[in-house]
This record gives sequence, structure tokens and C-alpha cells, in this order.
Amino acid sequence: MDDLVFSVSGFLDNLNQDLAYAFSGVIIEGEVASYKTSQGKWIFFDLKDDESSVNCFMPVWQLSIPLEDGMKVRVKALPKVTKWGKFSLTVQKIVPVGEGSIKKAYELLKKKLTKEGLFDPAKKRPLPENLVRIGVISSTGAAGYADFCKIINHRWGGLEIQVCHTQVQGMAAPEQMIRALNYLNEKGEVQIIAMIRGGGSADDLSCFNDEALVRAIASSKIPVITGIGHEVDETLADLAADIRASTPSNCAEMLTLDKSAEIRRINSQTEGLSRRIYAAIVDVANELQLKRDGLRRILSEKIEATNRVLQSKISTANSVMKKSVSELQAKTDRDLAQLKHFIAERLNHELAKIENTLKIIESMNPELVLRQGYAIIAGEIDIGKTLKITTMKKYFEAEVKKIEERNKDGR
Repeated sequence: MDDLVFSVSGFLDNLNQDLAYAFSGVIIEGEVASYKTSQGKWIFFDLKDDESSVNCFMPVWQLSIPLEDGMKVRVKALPKVTKWGKFSLTVQKIVPVGEGSIKKAYELLKKKLTKEGLFDPAKKRPLPENLVRIGVISSTGAAGYADFCKIINHRWGGLEIQVCHTQVQGMAAPEQMIRALNYLNEKGEVQIIAMIRGGGSADDLSCFNDEALVRAIASSKIPVITGIGHEVDETLADLAADIRASTPSNCAEMLTLDKSAEIRRINSQTEGLSRRIYAAIVDVANELQLKRDGLRRILSEKIEATNRVLQSKISTANSVMKKSVSELQAKTDRDLAQLKHFIAERLNHELAKIENTLKIIESMNPELVLRQGYAIIAGEIDIGKTLKITTMKKYFEAEVKKIEERNKDGR
């Protein structure tokens, strides 16, 4: 080892390789000092505690939160010695630490993104109708995810769920959730994406204030609903989403129908429809009765008019009997026969129409079906369900014990 001689560059290269191997992605916590940007592309700051300080460097595009001097942060970085012999940290990821710093970063980023219009309510999309397939971004081992699934299954259920398992706290969480969002958007198979996480501290939820993640949510082609933390918690991810639920359980409630309420609503609509149909039948019957009475009046008037015509013809025949009694009698007989034939045909035609109308009315009368010994059955036909049965004189209920399909011949 004593004989090994390095050039300065070679020594620094070997030293940096050793540092990269020994401290690959080291995480350091400290306070930001001397923060500045250079040419709008590079960020420089010191990371310090009560006793020490280290120089830090990173590209602007990698910065996911606003920084100010005095903020407490946690950085993931690679240690490196520059060619000028200066030691520094090349920062890969940075997150705020502590309630004060988290709140400060939140307010600064919220102000910036609000100014850009990222949270504009006019851009929000409503919940899609008739949901069949939903995407979920969450940690599948978390209590919030378990609560979400429990509510989904307890309510209407029947949804096809595509789950992307990710971390939902820590430095790696934003990047994983962004990849999951991009994946679901590229596949394009779900109607809405739910991003959920149960309650936690401000540090736990800070990953949902990551700028890159917030922008990914706002630019998603598929609507996004968030259910993050407790009801009082608010993250920038919530503000960027199309719909915000207060908790994972509330998110599940918003995505599904209440089974019991829907059954009650359907039953109520069915009963109301039955009442309206019966009332319509009664109205039609009444209207047809009025038309039948009107036809009878018309027929009576026509008969009276016909009688007057007959009397007129008889008078005319009497006045000309002196000229040709036999000829006039023959003509009168022919006219009378034709007229009677016409009246009989017209009467038969009108009476047939009336009888057909009465038959239609009678066939639509539900009481006729009941008088024939049939019954009206209402309710859901399923094993264990209770059906309401109406006969001519009674109402009663029965439980479904057995269901069999009928053959094509009706047996």
C-alpha cells in the first residue's frame, strides 16, 4: 500500500467510488442555510446542525418542495468530493421535517400552484356514472386500505378493483405513487383512480404535498378521488384531485351505492308504478265508457233522422199513388229494403266496435285475473326472500323455498 501512488484525479475518483459504495443514498437531517439558485438551473445550500455544516447541491428540476433558510429537512444524497477538493452532498430527494417546516413548505407550494391555476374548481370532474372498474393507489397492508375494502363490500359492491401497491409515507412514496398514476392512465382500463391513506402525523402525510405528485394528479386523464388521513387533514394532493373524500372509508362510500337504500328506493318506485298503471287503466275504461255513450247517442240521432226520411218518402209515395200505385210501391219497397240494409250494417258495425272496446277494457281489468283464481306476486324472487301475494279476497306473504327453471314445453 505504501508503494501505491495516485494522481490527484485518480485519488478523488477512487475516494468517490468508496463513498458511493459506503453511503449509497444516505439520508441526513438538518437545517437549511445559505439557500440560493444559480442560473435558474442549480440549487446550492448548506445543511447544518448545532455543531456541523455540509454543502449541498441539486438540479432545480429535482426540487419537489419550496425551500427557505431555517427550514428543517431530510435529504437523500450521495457524498462526493469535487475536483477542487471540496466535499459536498449531491441531493437526490428532499422533504420537510417537523410541523413548522412542513407547514411552511405547504403554504409556499400551495401559493405557487394556486397562482398557476392547478387547483381551479372549474377544472374538477364529477364522479363517473355507473362505475364498474376503479383503480386504487395505496399500501395494501395499511388499515386505511382495509377500511376502504370493508365499506366497498358492505355496500353495493360488485366493483372491479385494480390495486397498485405503493408506499404512502416516506421519501420513496411520491415517486411510487406517480408511477402508479402513470401506469393506470396508460392502461386506461379504470373509470376513476382512488388514492387513499389512513390517518397519521404531519410527517407521515407530507409525501402528499410533493410537487411532482400534485402535478401528476392534476394532469391525470382519468378523474382522481383522494381519501387521505382524517377529516381535518388537508394535503395538496386533495386540492389537486377532482373529488376529495374526508377518509378512506368516506371515499368508499362516495364510490358505491347504499344497498339497503337502493332496495327501498326500487321497491318504492315499483309500488308507485303499479299504482300509476292501475290508475291509467281506470282512466282508459272511463274514457271508453264515455265514447260508448256518445256512440249510442249518435246512433239514436241517426235512427230518428232515418225515420224522418222514411216518413218523407212515404208521404211522397202517397202523393203519387194516383199515377202509378204498383210502380211507386215497387220503388218504395226497393228503397226501404236498401235503407234497412244500410241501417242494419251500420248498426252492426258500430255495435261490433263497442263490443271490441268493452272486451279490451275488461281484459285490462286486474280484478278479472284475480276472479279467475290467479294471484299477483310482488317482490324479489330469490331463496329466503319474502313475496307479497294478492288474491281476489286476501293479501298474504310467503317465503321462497325453492326455485326451478321451467322447460321449454312449460313443465
